[in-house]
Amino acid sequence: MSNAPAAADHIQSGAASSGDIANHIAEAIAARKLPPGTKLREEALCRLYSVSRTKIRAALLSLSKDKLIQIVPDKGAFVSQPSEQESRDIFAARRLIEGALAREFVAKAKPGDYRKLEQHLKAERKALAGDQNSKQRSQLLGDFHVLLADVVGNHVLKEILRELVARSTLITMLYQSDRDAVCSSDEHTTFLEAAKAGDAERAASLMLHHLSHVEAALRFDGSAAEGRRDLVTALLM
Repeated sequence: MSNAPAAADHIQSGAASSGDIANHIAEAIAARKLPPGTKLREEALCRLYSVSRTKIRAALLSLSKDKLIQIVPDKGAFVSQPSEQESRDIFAARRLIEGALAREFVAKAKPGDYRKLEQHLKAERKALAGDQNSKQRSQLLGDFHVLLADVVGNHVLKEILRELVARSTLITMLYQSDRDAVCSSDEHTTFLEAAKAGDAERAASLMLHHLSHVEAALRFDGSAAEGRRDLVTALLM
């Protein structure tokens, strides 16, 4: 295994931790190098990273906890493949919750809250313009919605929304284009402008439009799977 190529510049052959390996695979999933449904073969990953099967299994367990992969007993590990119906149900649930959340946010937000969210928008734009990986960009876009729930202060609502946002972040990571991710950040900015102006109804309308726009941009046509690459080749890119 000493001749195995390095999986990435920051991962040294044979020296990668299970966390390094999990992060590298997560980045590949987010960058759509590993399409939904791709099988993650343990033996191939052991050769690629020049590590033991124990390390690979720890990395895969970490990825499964983040819902990026599914471990199927007696079959192996696969990149998560949320169905179209599941995805649509998640966005429908978010619209039911976040329309009301937007109105509550306008009623309760203070100048300091707006400053915090404006700083977050700067981080979104920096991530979209820079070289941060797709996973980080998707998480930043999702975190914007959780920050709104923070301001509202309903802890039960926040936990429900956090779960829905985490699931929809995975969905957008797998099925949304980078161009549509930029549109999402622009729509966050427009929403915040309406909220800051105190227009609760416009803010709620913009939030519903935003979530519908994100859902409409998802692509479930299987084109990603058609371009599926060999596992090792995909992780070396």
